[in-house]
Amino acid sequence: MIYAANFKTNHTRKSTYAYIKALNEKLSVKKPDDKVYIFPPSTALDRYKGDFTIGVQNAYPAYNGAYTGEIGLEQLDEFDIKTILIGHSERREYMAETQEKVAVKFAFFQEQGFEIIYCIGEPLEIREKGFEAVMKYLLAQFNGIDIHYENLIVAYEPIWAIGTGRSATVEEISTTHRALKKVINSKPLLYGGSAKPANIKEIASIAGVDGVLVGSASLNAESFSQMIL
Repeated sequence: MIYAANFKTNHTRKSTYAYIKALNEKLSVKKPDDKVYIFPPSTALDRYKGDFTIGVQNAYPAYNGAYTGEIGLEQLDEFDIKTILIGHSERREYMAETQEKVAVKFAFFQEQGFEIIYCIGEPLEIREKGFEAVMKYLLAQFNGIDIHYENLIVAYEPIWAIGTGRSATVEEISTTHRALKKVINSKPLLYGGSAKPANIKEIASIAGVDGVLVGSASLNAESFSQMIL
């Protein structure tokens, strides 16, 4: 299983250090095959050590340059970071990242050999139109994306379940993951959307779920470790 913690705009450098220290004490007994990823805010990036991978939530598709407010490869190389989140619904919605922009970013970091966790998801109004509409919406988010890229992990996050406390039902997750698996074949497929200690066992038991991308429940090391262990 893959367990990915997306801190979003939460935590500081100091609190991230404390978090990782606490998490490391727990991870000593995790299953060897389980993988853990942590995506702190950019100001807290560093060379942390432990049985996990540090990734970046976002970066600009350039080595460096005149891109005010952005970070590029030069900054990521300082910390040997080679994992990135791309396509998250919050960046699509709040930062106006179109599919074209997402595809350009994906292609750039693919060329750099990054491990990419690529996010897709549908809003509630699409889900309410039925499964056919959901799949049409989700598959459009693969436009311009090389789904055969060897370092690709896909994360399915129904937008209506992110941070709302409402997870999709077992049937909704199972049906969607089964359909997506036919498209991405052997690539790992994560579920995201209010995953937490109370429902992790149920979610992890669903066929086609290879892990979880966790938001609010990952902000506390104790809570996140409960999901892993």
